[in-house]
Amino acid sequence: MLSNGRPYLAIPGPSVMPERVLNAMHRAAPNIYTGELLDMTATILPDLRAVARTDHHVAIYIANGHGAWEAALSNVVAPGDTVLVLATGRFGHGWAEMAEGLGVSVQTHDFGQRDAFDLAKVEQTLAADKGGRIKAILAVFVDTSTGIKNDIKGLRDVMDATGHGALLMADCIASLGCDRFEMDAWGVDVTIAASQKGLMTPPGLGFVWFNDKAAAARAQMPRVSRYWDWAPRVNPDGYWQHFDGTAPTHHLFGLRAALDMIKEEGLENVWHRHAVLARAVWAACDVWGQGGPLELNVADPARRSHAVTSVMIGAPDGDRLRAWLEQVAGVTLGIGLGREPADAYFRIGHMGHVNAHMVLGVLASMDAGLKALGIAHGQGAVAAATQVIAEASGATTAPGDHSVDHHSG
Repeated sequence: MLSNGRPYLAIPGPSVMPERVLNAMHRAAPNIYTGELLDMTATILPDLRAVARTDHHVAIYIANGHGAWEAALSNVVAPGDTVLVLATGRFGHGWAEMAEGLGVSVQTHDFGQRDAFDLAKVEQTLAADKGGRIKAILAVFVDTSTGIKNDIKGLRDVMDATGHGALLMADCIASLGCDRFEMDAWGVDVTIAASQKGLMTPPGLGFVWFNDKAAAARAQMPRVSRYWDWAPRVNPDGYWQHFDGTAPTHHLFGLRAALDMIKEEGLENVWHRHAVLARAVWAACDVWGQGGPLELNVADPARRSHAVTSVMIGAPDGDRLRAWLEQVAGVTLGIGLGREPADAYFRIGHMGHVNAHMVLGVLASMDAGLKALGIAHGQGAVAAATQVIAEASGATTAPGDHSVDHHSG
């Protein structure tokens, strides 16, 4: 079969694990009481703050993203408190369900699955909340199910304009290390992420960054679960309190390697790489859609994530294409998560450890799959994607001239 060889996972998390990360984890267990593990953890914390662009606190949990949701909520809202959830996909609703499970009253604005927050509607809601009933706003920056990227800075501006004192909580699980995010500059009080996407480390670590306003809210809580309490994690009396028990040793070694890779490339360059590769994916999809049913879920490029692209193609062709790619080409695309009918959709993950040849390989394989399955599509999609890459590289070739002029892009 043509799929024999190394498979490629193009789902929106877990993302491709770099060999450097896997090699860092492939080692004997360390001493968890003294020595290199403790010294290394001390270097991880400031680098996690740098990736989120904050000077404030960060707590590490042995948990997935859902655990980070619960950790963040447990520290700042109590049963009976009210939160406002802004949903643009499955994961906004998932965070709302987590809050409800903690006894929190949830008010949800559902903006559908194809467009970003309507900030005018949010402003109306906050202006009407004269008594400050809403304690926190839960906003997913990029919803993995839809690929929608929301305006977090604009949301903070609306909160400031209305004088509302709620905490602004941002889910960056799908986007951290992929889409530009500025926690402090954008006025975010609590940020949530996990290890398995832009941070290029296997699933198992959840992160919560919080500022002094959020810390003050924690101090007013009547009680917080011992495990989720972030206070001892960021001000531990002993190393074990960073994790409320045994450290996630090998995940930490992998995370250290991943953070080194981000530092060496430079976070601005990481963001740029993701932006270019996303535009290549969109260019191919636009061409395919000119001659068939394929359509990008988000019409406005400014509202599309640079980490994941959600695509509509019609039932059952979403599943047909995914199955062909996995069985014949060795490429796995993401399912139509949270969509109905699910087999009308698929998602392309282009996050973390990805480069031009990886993304172009996915797109060429998709092009072959559309042809093999007889799914109507426009011609020239791969050429459109390669043009995006060529232009971004800063290389130009005059007609009839095969020399290359290199200049800064």
